[in-house]
Amino acid sequence: MVIGIRLLTVADYHRMAEVGIFDPEERLELIAGQIIQMSAKGTAHSAATTRTAKLLNQQLGERVLVRLQEPIQLDNYSEPEPDIAVVMPNPLYYDDHHPTPDEVFFLIEIADTSLKYDTENKAKIYAKSGIQDYWVLDVSGRKLHVYRLPNSEGYQSEMIISEDVTISPLAFPDCVILVREMLRPLMNK
Repeated sequence: MVIGIRLLTVADYHRMAEVGIFDPEERLELIAGQIIQMSAKGTAHSAATTRTAKLLNQQLGERVLVRLQEPIQLDNYSEPEPDIAVVMPNPLYYDDHHPTPDEVFFLIEIADTSLKYDTENKAKIYAKSGIQDYWVLDVSGRKLHVYRLPNSEGYQSEMIISEDVTISPLAFPDCVILVREMLRPLMNK
């Protein structure tokens, strides 16, 4: 007789990693108590992540800490590794904990093969955790999905903007980014 499903906590997940249950090369995330295998990062994904992080560092400087593919702890059951987390500066660089939703200004996922997962599954958990500003950069479609106004049901605002539009993070209206600057340059024919 099945009674229920046991969800893993962040503490369980860390203990499993400490005792070597996971291969160190595996790309994993803990999402809603389940261990999720992540796909390998392609060159378009990596380049867009690097390009976007550079833009953010240039515009926001010391006002933020830009973390690349590092964990954030949403709650006791979710510790995703967003492609880019723009978080509050921390003198210890989060040596003693992973950033929590209260320390996150905004998150960006780069989607080349993961658009559906990032816009559905990840958007839902980020909204439930109160992440105010969540972006998904669709490198293939050359668009940016912007999610705002979170509640327990999901985001109440979703905009899809083209590469010719500028966007500013909610927390930093003076930081203006042209979506195209985050994408691979188009080659002239």
